[in-house]
Amino acid sequence: MLRQADETIEAEIAGLAERYQTGGLVGLTTLIERRLARQQPTGSSLYLVADAAYRPRVGNLSAWPQVEADTDGWLNFRLGQPEEEETHWARARQFRLGRGYYLLAGRDMYELESIRVTVVQTIAWGFALTIVLALVGGVLVSRGRIRRVTVINRAISDVVAGDLTRRIPTDATGDDIEQLTNNLNRMLAELEEQVDAVQRVSDNIAHDLRTPLARLRTRLELLRESETGLGESRYELAERAVVEADGLLATFNALLRIARIEAGRRRQEFSRVDITRLIHDVAELYGPLLDEAGLRLNTQPEGGLTVVGDRDLLFQAVANLIDNVLKHVPSGGCVMLTSRYSTSGVDIVVADNGPGVPADERIRVLERFYRLDASRTKPGAGLGLSLVAAVAKLHDATLLLSENHPGLQVALCFGSGFTVDKEA
Repeated sequence: MLRQADETIEAEIAGLAERYQTGGLVGLTTLIERRLARQQPTGSSLYLVADAAYRPRVGNLSAWPQVEADTDGWLNFRLGQPEEEETHWARARQFRLGRGYYLLAGRDMYELESIRVTVVQTIAWGFALTIVLALVGGVLVSRGRIRRVTVINRAISDVVAGDLTRRIPTDATGDDIEQLTNNLNRMLAELEEQVDAVQRVSDNIAHDLRTPLARLRTRLELLRESETGLGESRYELAERAVVEADGLLATFNALLRIARIEAGRRRQEFSRVDITRLIHDVAELYGPLLDEAGLRLNTQPEGGLTVVGDRDLLFQAVANLIDNVLKHVPSGGCVMLTSRYSTSGVDIVVADNGPGVPADERIRVLERFYRLDASRTKPGAGLGLSLVAAVAKLHDATLLLSENHPGLQVALCFGSGFTVDKEA
């Protein structure tokens, strides 16, 4: 608006100067009076023609402004008397006419100044309103978040107090606090599962180790007697006690091994493992044992399959699966040991035609010390499949137990996104 006012003033100066050139001072005076006559009393155009002493000759200004013009001839001055309460700005440009006369043409900037004040006030009020709304919104949001954080703290306090079933309610808002809540709920669920597993392990240890410890104590008491009364020598009793002690040590070593595997401390020892070679090594070790037990072993490894992992643990996992076949498949049975590349990754599969595992028991047999009723009369502590499950979890693999019609099929499936490499 200021630029448009300057352009209007320059156009009027040019027009008035041209009229002075053609009509002289009389023509210029006549034009100014005609324009002032057409203008409203509150019009914004300002005109003044003054002589060499800056005395007014014609125009609607009572006196020449007492301000210095800038290099381009522009003047900014106040309209009205200093003693008046209301004065406002005007902007004009002076032009030197011939014969010692001066022309001043300008605009009253009252309207522009009013608009400027209105804009400034609007911005100020808008800024103040924005601050108020921001403060109110911030208080509301912070109160809501504090309330949700308070709920989280209460839930965690309940968990610390021993209520592991406590969960944090979610609001389905999709924000970062909800993500934190979901992660905490998953952590609490995992914590509850781990504590329950520890409790189950403790119960199973107390149940399964009570009998061998009692037998060991009985034999030691008999060994202490000079006459056993059972027709057994001291050496035989000591030998049986040693066997019982070895069994107990093997059980505790297996528990420690599973605990170390589940802690994930062996990931730094991961390397490229040739699955085909691993299958051949397991078959070479267990082939004679299977033959001696009257079982037939078939291997069909697919060539060029490797995964990133711990070779010793993978070997132990496959060996445990073959050892389960030795314990539970009767003479004349068959076991198939294969590896294959599937759309999901690399699979190691051990399948037999034995009695199998009921569908509703396939999850529980992965628990520590859990044994089917038909297996309790056979040697073992119920930790073989638990170790296989721990190795699978360490390698981000999936352990699948399924029907083999007849028998059981166990597959270790390594996901293609993490540890799989099918070499050419």
